[in-house]
Amino acid sequence: MDLTNATWRKAQRSGSSGGNCVEVADNLPGVVGVRDSKDPAGPALTFAPTAWAAFVAKLAERP
Repeated sequence: MDLTNATWRKAQRSGSSGGNCVEVADNLPGVVGVRDSKDPAGPALTFAPTAWAAFVAKLAERP
């Protein structure tokens, strides 16, 4: 999967002090990319937009 044109953004719940953060790219048609913000040149996971939306919805249910 070519993520060259991905626009990455840090997750809203990531803290400002670094640590365990993820970045998400949802500007590409048909795919959502997720990567470790500490290793932007490293591997990225890709998800179908519907799968990513279901994952985020489940997270939103947590207290």
